[in-house]
Amino acid sequence: MKENIVVSLKDVDKNYGDNRIVKKINLDVPEGEFLTLLGPSGCGKTTTLRMIAGFETATAGTILLHGKDVKDKKPNERDVNTVFQNYALFPHMNVRDNISFGLVEKKTPKAEIKKRVAEMLKLVRLEGMERRMPSQLSGGQKQRVAIARALVNRPSVLLLDEPLGALDLKLRKQMQSELKHLQQRLGITFIYVTHDQEEALTMSDRIAVMNDGVIEQIGTPREVYDTPKTKFVADFIGESNIIEGYSQTSGDGLMNIIFESGKAVVNDAGIDIDEMLYICIRPENLRVTRENVPGFSIKGRIKEHVFVGSSTKTIIELVNGQELKAARTPDAELFEVGERVNISWSPDRAVVLHTTEDKLYDVIENNSASEMFKSFMREDGANA
Repeated sequence: MKENIVVSLKDVDKNYGDNRIVKKINLDVPEGEFLTLLGPSGCGKTTTLRMIAGFETATAGTILLHGKDVKDKKPNERDVNTVFQNYALFPHMNVRDNISFGLVEKKTPKAEIKKRVAEMLKLVRLEGMERRMPSQLSGGQKQRVAIARALVNRPSVLLLDEPLGALDLKLRKQMQSELKHLQQRLGITFIYVTHDQEEALTMSDRIAVMNDGVIEQIGTPREVYDTPKTKFVADFIGESNIIEGYSQTSGDGLMNIIFESGKAVVNDAGIDIDEMLYICIRPENLRVTRENVPGFSIKGRIKEHVFVGSSTKTIIELVNGQELKAARTPDAELFEVGERVNISWSPDRAVVLHTTEDKLYDVIENNSASEMFKSFMREDGANA
């Protein structure tokens, strides 16, 4: 069954003078999906949202809503509504009047307005507060009013621009759950903007990770966390240990990798010999042992332990000075600070990311490899 695409961006660009903010974005959002645009400040995510809403005009490309080009449509002529970080409530209007504002502007019959406002107050759990002014509301209550005001118009798409950013941590987590459940009950398409990785992983059906105006990867929370496609995604989503090395030899479905700090193995999946690579290992997949592990010779010393509640984060300093992080369960043995340890991982838990370098030798010639790296090459018979 073919998905009903509600929002579609095709080769969308946005320039401010010579500054290119969004670069050929292509994105399809099906009906009923909770899609998050995730990325650091300045990556173009809010600009993309504002173009969908009609507050910004695309420099190039096409934006379709329900298959129709909305280039010439004003924001109030599009079947979308937007919730902003500052809520943008009218301070001189009470809760009821804030929620009903859009319906009044559309000259909706009074009986229909009363009915739909009552539905929204119940939906966002603000019954009995309709006469309160914004100044009498908490941050979470203001956010609920802003959402109710957007939803009362029954848009097919709700756009949310960091709506939880002004809330404290505990309330933000509570509202994350409430928003997700609300979206599931209503079946409305949500396009959500945030720079908070945990928020995106918690709430989204899919995440579009943006960097420097482009979408680097789009997928489910599990996909972008477990199988990042680029170094940026691996580094930005959660915590990652990223080690640079080069492929040496393969056999039995495994590829031997040489690093500055030793050797390791990963699954051999289309890796060329002598290819520069980034190997990404999540802290929970990093093994720390006193014993040597076949195929691995990465050694380091325990630098410190950091207690983070549900786990302990162990920092290991490798022989080349790079620090790796290992997540240890509360019942796991903690090594002594300063103790020498071996580092390894299960080959199927390491993500291989290709670099822009084709051969290790080009890097060596450019003097970007350390003397230690060169010595490893000599020990392994490489032609440095």
